[in-house]
Amino acid sequence: MTSILYGRPPAVFDPPADATQTSPLIPGSADLAEMAAASLDAATILAPPGVLERRYVLALALKALKPGGRLDVMAPKLKGGSRLGKELRELGLEPVESAKAHHRRCELVRPETVTGLDDAIEAGTARLVPGLDAWSQPGVFGWDRVDGGTALLAANLPPLKGAGADLGCGFGALSTVALASPAVTSLDMIDLDRRAVECARRNVEDPRARLHWADARTVDLTDLNFVVMNPPFHDGGAEDKALGQAFIRKAAAMLKKGGVLWMVANRHLPYEAELNAAFARVRPVADQGGYKVFEALK
Repeated sequence: MTSILYGRPPAVFDPPADATQTSPLIPGSADLAEMAAASLDAATILAPPGVLERRYVLALALKALKPGGRLDVMAPKLKGGSRLGKELRELGLEPVESAKAHHRRCELVRPETVTGLDDAIEAGTARLVPGLDAWSQPGVFGWDRVDGGTALLAANLPPLKGAGADLGCGFGALSTVALASPAVTSLDMIDLDRRAVECARRNVEDPRARLHWADARTVDLTDLNFVVMNPPFHDGGAEDKALGQAFIRKAAAMLKKGGVLWMVANRHLPYEAELNAAFARVRPVADQGGYKVFEALK
């Protein structure tokens, strides 16, 4: 049986151990959009919270399923789960709904014909976003705008020089600003989201840029002159300050002595202690609009 898994459903749902992983947030996974039509026997999906992203993933899975193939999809009740059944019925499907572990679950057998799949796929695919003048895709962080924190850091970023990295580069907004300095010799752009990396590759056509689909916390880079970042602080939808703290420690490990970290964070996040422990000197640069910018010298 040919089956796929999207994301990491809670163990109580008994996700298949031998299925092909297709989540863009798991480096090395397959791309669901490249699965041939009517090629799958089963699909198990932990549905993403964003409406366009969720409908896109469901439509891709339904397109890839054979008629008679089984779809098993779940989501936390407060993050799309309460709407799953309605969205599937809007496609003319008849899911069997249940509740478990604070999730809603929908199971169904794919009929011969499903309408509306092409529209859902088109609405969720990568595109050149009007007004942003950049390629992005629903599901990517801040996909249709420049995040306020990123904008504040970009406004305060001095001309950089030497070799650097952008940890959690997204679709490349901050990298574009860093590469505006001709003194930058190289920039490693790293993101956990395959979609972000693919969009960044289209947005940053600079030979000094190297793109990595990877967890920034595990990338092996050293002796850098600078690091820029707007680190994530959510894991699976829940706020997790440990993520940003790990990014700070990783940035310090990547930098050579005298190297500099430029970072932005939401004002309420307690990163000062981690910065002071990892760096020789830390300077608050800006505090505006709910965000704070730091310069940290190793």
